Amino acid sequence: MALIEQPCYTIINFRSDTDTPNEMQLKGDLERGDEKTKIEALKKVIQMIANGERLPGLLMIIIRFVLPLQNHLIKKLLLIFWEIVPKTTPDGKLLQEMILVCDAYRKDLQHPNEFIRGSTLRFLCKLKEPELLEPLMPAIRACLEHRHSYVRRNAVLAIFTIYRNFEFLMPDAPEVIANFLETEQDMSCKRNAFLMLLHADQEKALSYLASCLDQVSSFGDILQLVIVELIYKVCHANPSERSRFIRCIYNLLNSSSPAVRYEAAGTLVTLSSAPTAIKAAASCYIKLIEKESDNNVKLIVLDRLIALKEHPSHEKVLQDLVMDILCVLSSPDLEVRKKTLNLAMELVSSRNIDELVFVLKQEITKTHNTAEHDDTGKYRQLLVRTLHTCSIKFPGVAENVIPVLVEFLSDSNELAATDVLVFIREVIQKFENLRSLIISQLLGVFRTIKSMRVHRAALWILGEYTYSIRDILAVVDLLKQSLGSIPLVEDEMRLASGDKPDEEKNSSESSGPSVSTLVTSDGTYATQSVFSTNVATKKSEVRPPMRQYLMDGDFFIGASIGTTLAKLALRYISLSNDVTSQNKFCATTMLIITSILHLGKSGLPSKPISNDDVNRLLFILNVLAERTPEIVEVYTKHCRTALSLMLAAKTDEEAVSSKAKEKVGVKVHVDDPVTFMQLSNLRGSEFATTENVFELSLSQAVAGSAINAPDVQNILSASKLNKVTQLTGFSDPVYAEAYVHVNQYDIVLDVLIVNQTGDTLQNCTLELATLGDLKLVEKPQPVVLAPHDFCNIKANVKVASTENGIIFGNIVYDISGATSDRNVVVLNDIHIDIMDYIVPASCTDTEFRQMWAEFEWENKVSVNTNLTDLHEYLHQLLKSTNMKCLTPEKALSGQCEFMAANMYARSIFGEDALANLSIEKCTNASDCPVTGHIRIRAKSQGMALSLGEKINLTQKKQQKISS
Repeated sequence: MALIEQPCYTIINFRSDTDTPNEMQLKGDLERGDEKTKIEALKKVIQMIANGERLPGLLMIIIRFVLPLQNHLIKKLLLIFWEIVPKTTPDGKLLQEMILVCDAYRKDLQHPNEFIRGSTLRFLCKLKEPELLEPLMPAIRACLEHRHSYVRRNAVLAIFTIYRNFEFLMPDAPEVIANFLETEQDMSCKRNAFLMLLHADQEKALSYLASCLDQVSSFGDILQLVIVELIYKVCHANPSERSRFIRCIYNLLNSSSPAVRYEAAGTLVTLSSAPTAIKAAASCYIKLIEKESDNNVKLIVLDRLIALKEHPSHEKVLQDLVMDILCVLSSPDLEVRKKTLNLAMELVSSRNIDELVFVLKQEITKTHNTAEHDDTGKYRQLLVRTLHTCSIKFPGVAENVIPVLVEFLSDSNELAATDVLVFIREVIQKFENLRSLIISQLLGVFRTIKSMRVHRAALWILGEYTYSIRDILAVVDLLKQSLGSIPLVEDEMRLASGDKPDEEKNSSESSGPSVSTLVTSDGTYATQSVFSTNVATKKSEVRPPMRQYLMDGDFFIGASIGTTLAKLALRYISLSNDVTSQNKFCATTMLIITSILHLGKSGLPSKPISNDDVNRLLFILNVLAERTPEIVEVYTKHCRTALSLMLAAKTDEEAVSSKAKEKVGVKVHVDDPVTFMQLSNLRGSEFATTENVFELSLSQAVAGSAINAPDVQNILSASKLNKVTQLTGFSDPVYAEAYVHVNQYDIVLDVLIVNQTGDTLQNCTLELATLGDLKLVEKPQPVVLAPHDFCNIKANVKVASTENGIIFGNIVYDISGATSDRNVVVLNDIHIDIMDYIVPASCTDTEFRQMWAEFEWENKVSVNTNLTDLHEYLHQLLKSTNMKCLTPEKALSGQCEFMAANMYARSIFGEDALANLSIEKCTNASDCPVTGHIRIRAKSQGMALSLGEKINLTQKKQQKISS
């Protein structure tokens, strides 16, 4: 210590001629400034060093004029400064000035203020120089007995870090911490001590846990979490210990901390597969979801429940908890409700399907009583789809579900009403015994429907599945009431002129005009006759729903009415034996159709009827007039046949997707040979491959891809080699290459840096920057490379959205002994592929159309390829974009010169991407390439542009390969 007190720094207390003006200003501020000025100067110094600048001339200035100060902010900034400042000479030896700094550390460890002691102890955890730590070990030990828990807690962390990095400095650390743990009362200190024993000496941690096993439930949550971690590790390493600690895990399921309960439930599932353990863990998860307010936590725990269901033996246990799982529906978040309903549908059985349907009915009733907003409508639609699935999966409940769902047809939410009609269409096709019930329910609710799309779908069902004469007549009467008086044009003109029907005229003449006396605002009297408001009343008169659609110019509903009437008329003719009634019924339907045609061409509606609708209605009139057997069969049979084929294709697709989700176990026969990789030199044997393992691995590493032989297995993963990006040239003084590993929201760059020179590279730093929605987490630390040495540096990049990103940068270094500026090697760009974040997904046709209408960003990509087969181009497109084709395979089968298909994908960030493929090939030549375009729609601009860029890049590569 006598050496430390000597003013040895006076020999370098002069200003260097090489100091920059900025450095000279900092020296002046640090020497002569007040505390506030020194704080600002110290901040600038820290920022400059963090940016890679070297300021060796400031080290002694800071030791002399800043280190003795007692300001707490300066103390904190100094700890940051000592952490980042270079502490060694170019040859790796400790700087002599650090002896003075070490003495300052020792004084701070003995400081009476607990903040300074604790923050210094936390700083010592980051030191990597044992020469600095060795003189401080007695002071660190003494801090274990400090009166304040903040100091003791950080002293334990410091001892833990020092023991892990430099065990020789304190070989008896586990014994010291074990004795400290026996006497310590503060929970945070006990947690840190127990955590150290967990990683340093598990035997001592187990002996302490065994001594207080019955008191674990009274510990704090931070200590309980470490105890759960210890039990997990010990029981996995030694399964015989499970019976010893399983009771402790059961007790922790009732902890007051949600985090402890969550970890304890996860540990219990891994330790035991008994039904009681699985049920206890699942019940704990369900209670966590109910009580936790954070939606992200709810989704994470729901994922745990879903993962628990994947185990075959656990599914039966969870089936008894379906009703408990449905309690999660009380959460207002739509995503939570969606996952809950999907999980419940996968677990429901014939034993509890009635209870599930009852709960879903209650939820539907609640949606009618709550305020109407977007999530309410979507939740109502979700409930409709769930009841739809219940009815298809368990036909016995369909009869109870249909009356509830039919009420949705009059709902203002068109999406829910459309889903109900999709459900009714499937049920009425599959279950003949329910057709009369569905027809009667539809007839009863038809007048209350508010949407034209729902009316059209209901008309199709009524026209296709009405078989009895009574129901046919009821449907026609219903259509007459929905259209109003026939003919439509004459009735509209009469209403426009203000004339009343005969029955209204008689009633008005008998009653006479009515006069009412009113009091005006100035107090005088005035009389008003009902005749003065007659015109206004007529103008505000509400038309029947079907007529209102036609008056608004929506004549597509008129074509639907005509098709429905044609089907009913043809079926009525086949059921009735009376020719007079047949002709009368047919004439009535033709009158309604001609009235619609006349109205469309009269000019009264806001928009005239289109040519397509005119041709459709004229064709229907021709069908009713001629009634040829071929056309009659099309109208009476082929429509239902097409529907049955579509439903069968949908069922097959769902079966294939569910089968793909099932985990296929690896089957190994008892007589299969056992292959040892280390002994594999199989050339010449009956199990021989083409090469031995070493030659195969070497050839793969050199080629960067798998060997062309189809029977050779990829022992060395070619996909990993393909992700290696060369960053510099082979002739550069520093060679670098990076392996890009994408893990959901993180990108890890494992960069190999090779010193190809004969010089020692000092402060070799990898400097990276990003372009796009990427963010560099932390700056890589500088390294020292000996001649011809190499090292690996890892850098983490966060990804925020699905966009093509670019990572660029350079490597900067100093040559040992050189006085020139820093050397720079510019790196090649690393392009992040959008396909790493996109996965195939599926959705219904209704959802696809809804998203297609909502998404505002569209990117139209022209097809430019040498391929001549439409199906081949589609398969290549799906493979390159990770999208799923929503159009059924049967619809795309066969030979045709045109193809249209819908595709869908979803990113790991929850972003949807839609695509519509429209391609064709000319019929003149067989080698004519495919032409057309691809329309991409997404919610974000980056998603749409990135997918289009990926498609264009793939097409260019394919053209190069073919050429």
